[in-house]
Amino acid sequence: MTEMLLYALGILLFALGLLVSIAWHELGHLSTAKIFGIRVPQYMVGFGPTIWSKKRGETEYGIKAIPAGGYIRMIGMFPPGDDGRIEARSTSPWRSMIEDAREASYEELQPGDETRLFYTRKPWKRVIVMFAGPFMNLVLAAALFFGSMMTLGIEGPTTQVAGVQKCVIKQSEKRNECQAGDQVSPAYAAGLKDGDRILALNGRPVADWDALSDRIRATIGPATLTVERDGQRLDLHPNLVVNKVEKKDADGNVVRPVQYVDAGYLGFQPTSEVAPLTFGETSERMTSLLENGVHSVIALPGKIPGLWDATFGDGERAEDSPVGVVGAARITGELLTVEAPPTTILVMFMNLLVMFNVSLFLFNMLPLLPLDGGHIAGALWESLRRHTARIFKRPDPGPFDVAKLMPAAYVVAGVFVCFTLLVLAADIVNPVKIT
Repeated sequence: MTEMLLYALGILLFALGLLVSIAWHELGHLSTAKIFGIRVPQYMVGFGPTIWSKKRGETEYGIKAIPAGGYIRMIGMFPPGDDGRIEARSTSPWRSMIEDAREASYEELQPGDETRLFYTRKPWKRVIVMFAGPFMNLVLAAALFFGSMMTLGIEGPTTQVAGVQKCVIKQSEKRNECQAGDQVSPAYAAGLKDGDRILALNGRPVADWDALSDRIRATIGPATLTVERDGQRLDLHPNLVVNKVEKKDADGNVVRPVQYVDAGYLGFQPTSEVAPLTFGETSERMTSLLENGVHSVIALPGKIPGLWDATFGDGERAEDSPVGVVGAARITGELLTVEAPPTTILVMFMNLLVMFNVSLFLFNMLPLLPLDGGHIAGALWESLRRHTARIFKRPDPGPFDVAKLMPAAYVVAGVFVCFTLLVLAADIVNPVKIT
């Protein structure tokens, strides 16, 4: 019963974090729009039926039933048509999409709004308004990440021995029990014991686990291992052997999906401890997180076949498989039920929110309508056209009509909806689990 309550609490906490992230995103759009004098009739968190709303000044603030997004409504998102009209008037389905979008952006037009329309603002101001939303997610992600890493820290391996492996087992075999014929591990044969703290390998001091791990992997054959045991320094003499171990990247992280390489092997498990990171270490990890996020977005189309097979076939759900809101909520629920120090659970929960906000930033920066990046691209293109016309002393081409791209925007939206439904199905029938 307690486990079920913790699971439900985890889902509730994620839903709250999701709402805060969305509200924070829309606040970026709202605040900059008001700074530039654009009228904003609505600020809504969520979609569907309105649960609560209150009007303050000229803006209605509210929360809707489905916490899967949010929006602000700005007057005059698109310029009038070539004939100066804003109402729909075409029987062509493609043309009708354009005119419907244009008409919707003017449906709450009031006297005096002629000077407060979005499209009348200079391109650089429109870029700021549209960029402010994703940028707020990036700011929130950075604040959560730096706050958690520099105060709470992360759990990581140390140079102290937690357990000694009695035999040599290839990591690719994924077993822990020794079998007949297994070679005795170098650590066990040399007399390494639980609680020993490794100080040096072959006379070279090792300050942390990363340095020790790299040194062990690069060493094959007889070696001198200096340890501290009960306050005394001892030299042990293991004979390191070649073993099949998990491949690491340049940052010392295990490569995903897992790959195996031949490397030096000692045969022990390190203890773990939670330690805060420095500003520099946190900055490096934040940069790596953003780089991995960009690579994940680029690689997303290639993951669709595997996601489909994991959902409707007999394929396994990959560890780096895309996860949606439902999957992230389930992971958060599981997180609160695992046996781990409260600080470790808190850091993992905050990291989930960090990754979610980084994802919001990266996806919204894609130069595709109806995403924020699509409107940014339209404003930049308009600025380029007008500057080019001014340089060559040509007539001002006027505002770029982003509404003409709405048919493509509907296609993009359709693709996103289909992908979201696929991820949702995968999160239900074959979810990613932290265990």
